[in-house]
Amino acid sequence: MFKFLGAIAGFFVLGILGSMLGFLVGSIIDRFKSPGAGGMNFISPARRQSVFLETVFVLMGKLAKVDGRVSENEVAHVEQFMRQLGMTSDHRLKAIALFKRGATPMFDIKPKLAEFMAVCGSSGNLRQMLLVYLISVGLSDGQLNTAESRLLKEIAGRLGYSKAAYDRLLEMVINQTRFAGGQSVTSGDALEEAYKALGVGRRSSDQEIKRAYRKLMSQYHPDKLTGQGLPEEMVSVATEQAKEIQTAYDLIKKHRAQHHSTT
Repeated sequence: MFKFLGAIAGFFVLGILGSMLGFLVGSIIDRFKSPGAGGMNFISPARRQSVFLETVFVLMGKLAKVDGRVSENEVAHVEQFMRQLGMTSDHRLKAIALFKRGATPMFDIKPKLAEFMAVCGSSGNLRQMLLVYLISVGLSDGQLNTAESRLLKEIAGRLGYSKAAYDRLLEMVINQTRFAGGQSVTSGDALEEAYKALGVGRRSSDQEIKRAYRKLMSQYHPDKLTGQGLPEEMVSVATEQAKEIQTAYDLIKKHRAQHHSTT
C-alpha cells in the first residue's frame, strides 16, 4: 500500500523521477510493515521467543488433556522436554503453570494461536517447529487418539497448513522419532521408515533425496532457527531432531551404495 501512495505523492512533487523514488521508499516501508512480505513488523527477538515458549507449553497442556486425562507418558515427555531445555527452577514453574492453564477444560486455543501468528507467523520454520513439538507430545503414548488428532489438525489449519501438508509432516515426524538414538536402524522396516522420515519414496532419485535431506537440515539449523526467534534453549531439541534425520539419510545412502555396487 505504501509504495503506491509514495509513487503518487512523488509524482506530484518531482514528476516521473519522484514517482519512482516514492515507489521505492514505499516498498521499503511495506516490507517492514508486513510480516508476510518478509518483515518482522519491528517485533523484538525477545518478544518472539517469549510468545513461542508460551504457545508451546500452553498447547502441550491442551493436547495432553484433550482426551480427558493427562497420561503418565505425557507428563514424562514434557518433563524430559524441560530437562532438554535446561530450564531454571523459576522457568520450570512458569512452564508448568502454562501447561496447567492449557489443560483447563475451558481454555480456548484461538486467541493464543492468533497471537502466535501475529508475532511468529512470518517464519515458516517457527510454525513447523511448534507443530513438530506438539505432534511429539501426542505421540508420547505411542499413537494419536481421535481427540488428539482432531486438535492437531485444527492447530495445523490455524498455522496455515493444508490437510495434505499436515498429513505429510505428521508422517515424517512419526518416522523421524523412530530414529532417536539410532534405535530403528536395525529394524526390518528401517529403510522404509527412513524414506518416510525424509518425505521421499524408494523410487525417488538420489538428487531428490539429497534435496529433501538438505531442506530438512536447513530447517533445523541452529543459527537459522535462533535468528528467526526460536528460544536458544530449544536449539538443543532441534539438534536432536536433526540427528534423527541424519541417521535416516545415512541409512538410505548406505543401502543405495550397496545396491549400486551389486548392479
